[in-house]
Amino acid sequence: MDRLIEAIESKQNPSVVGLDPTPALVPAQVMDAYRLEADEYVEDADDNLAATGAAAAYFEFNRAIIDAVADIVPAVKPQIAMYEALGPAGVDCYTMTCQYAREQGLYVIGDVKRGDIGSTAAAYAKHLTGFDGDDVWHEDALTVNPYLGSDGIEPFVEAAKEADRDLFVLVRTSNPSSAQIQELELADGGRVYEHVADLVEAWGAATVGRFGYARTGAVVGATHPEEGAALRERMPHTFFLVPGYGAQGGTAQSVAGMFDRDGSGAIVNSSRGIIGAWRDDERYSTDLEPETALDIVAANARRAAEDMRDQLRVALA
Repeated sequence: MDRLIEAIESKQNPSVVGLDPTPALVPAQVMDAYRLEADEYVEDADDNLAATGAAAAYFEFNRAIIDAVADIVPAVKPQIAMYEALGPAGVDCYTMTCQYAREQGLYVIGDVKRGDIGSTAAAYAKHLTGFDGDDVWHEDALTVNPYLGSDGIEPFVEAAKEADRDLFVLVRTSNPSSAQIQELELADGGRVYEHVADLVEAWGAATVGRFGYARTGAVVGATHPEEGAALRERMPHTFFLVPGYGAQGGTAQSVAGMFDRDGSGAIVNSSRGIIGAWRDDERYSTDLEPETALDIVAANARRAAEDMRDQLRVALA
C-alpha cells in the first residue's frame, strides 16, 4: 500500500472518487450527442451502436470528472460492472478510463470483486500482472471476494507482489443484506466477518510495507462505524477501503474510527455524491450544449470532492 499512502499524503486527502457512470448519471444531451455520433461514424455492420455511443459518453463524462479532481484526490475507483453492461465497447471504456486516470497521476482501484480458484483466479489476477509484459488493464489495485478461501486469494496476493500492486478483500460491506452472511455467529461466539478479517490480516502478513500496511487491504463499509472501529484495532496492518460515504449514509464522523492514530490506514470512497452532484445545480438544463453540461458536471464534482476532503480533515484532526 506504500504508493497509495504516499499519494494520500501528497494530497492530504484520504478520499477516492468512484467512477460509476450510468445513463441516469450522465447528462442526457451528452448521451444523445455520442449516440448520434456513433450512428454517423460507426460502421453499419456494428449491431451495438447504442452501447458504442454510451461508452463514448461515459468516457467523456469520466474524463471531465478526472480533470476536475486530479489535483484534489489521490485515487479513483471505476466499478467494472457499469462498463461491462455495455459489452465490448464498455470494457474498452473501462480500460481507457483507467489509463487516462493513471496519466493524470491518479492511483486506480479496479472495483472488480473477482473470486475464483486455481487457473481461473490466476487468469483474473492478470488484471494486476498484465499479459505478455503489457499492462492491459491499467489498475493499481483490485477488489476481490474471499468466499472461496485462500485458494481464491493467494493467486491475487502473488500477482500483487509480482507487479507491485495491491488488493482490497471484502470484509464488512456497506449493503444492508450483508448481515445475512457477515454477521452469522460462529461456534466460538465470533462473527463471520471477524473471521474473514483475521484471514485477511494473515494473508497480508508477508507483504507489510514501510508504512506498516500490507498489500492486502480490506473493504469495510462506512455504514458500520462501530464494527469498523473494532476492525481497525483487530487488523493493525490492513489498510481499509471504505465505501458507503455520502449517498449510502456514511459521514466523515462515522468513518473516523476506521483510521489509525496517525490519521492513516484508510481511504474513503464516494461515487454518486461526487459524480452526480451536478444534478442539484440550478444552472443545468437539458437545453445546454453537451460541452456546457460537462463543464457543470466538472465544476460540481470538484466542489463535492473538496467538501468531502475538508470534512474528512476536520473529522481526523
